[in-house]
Amino acid sequence: MASFYERRILPGLLTCACGSPAIMRQRARIVPQAHGDVLELGVGGGLNLAFYDPAKVTRVTGIDPSPELRDIALDAPHDPALQVRVVSGEAEALPFPDHSFDSVVCTFTLCSVRDPGRALAEVSRVLKPGGQFYFCEHGLSPEPDVARWQRRLDPLWSRLAGGCHLNRPVSQTLIQSGYRLGSVERAYLPKTPRIAGWNEWGAAQPS
Repeated sequence: MASFYERRILPGLLTCACGSPAIMRQRARIVPQAHGDVLELGVGGGLNLAFYDPAKVTRVTGIDPSPELRDIALDAPHDPALQVRVVSGEAEALPFPDHSFDSVVCTFTLCSVRDPGRALAEVSRVLKPGGQFYFCEHGLSPEPDVARWQRRLDPLWSRLAGGCHLNRPVSQTLIQSGYRLGSVERAYLPKTPRIAGWNEWGAAQPS
């Protein structure tokens, strides 16, 4: 059973932290690229919904294991022309048939899933042939000193931040999971502590 902290405090903290100006600029870079029938992994509080282009998107299906965050997502602002549904579920066991979606969007989610490899295998399964995986994730810094601190702080950070991990390698995880990377950009987010600020974003396709 979820604790009082997880039910009553953490959802608001996560929505606030994930809505910082630097992170919202990243969302604005990646989300409008989605097209067709879209699945969003870890829809959370629905912060991405305002960035989908209803002229390109048939429908957005957001999935999240947290009932508290799903309730917030249902009230999140978005274009009234955008068809949105929010469902319960986990990335490691997506409740959808094979080849269901044209695009999958994943922003600041791979850091907190229990098994990134399994989640990416599920994405590969539900994407249509030629479908695109659009991602924007924070993760392991390429700088040894920063990475060392990420590894030191990760156990405490993970407990306080709902299972979020500081030290997961983003592109490496995608490649190891059988994805072909397209154009990928990498940088530290401005006005963000370096231990949580290394960001990688772009598009990939399952091999």
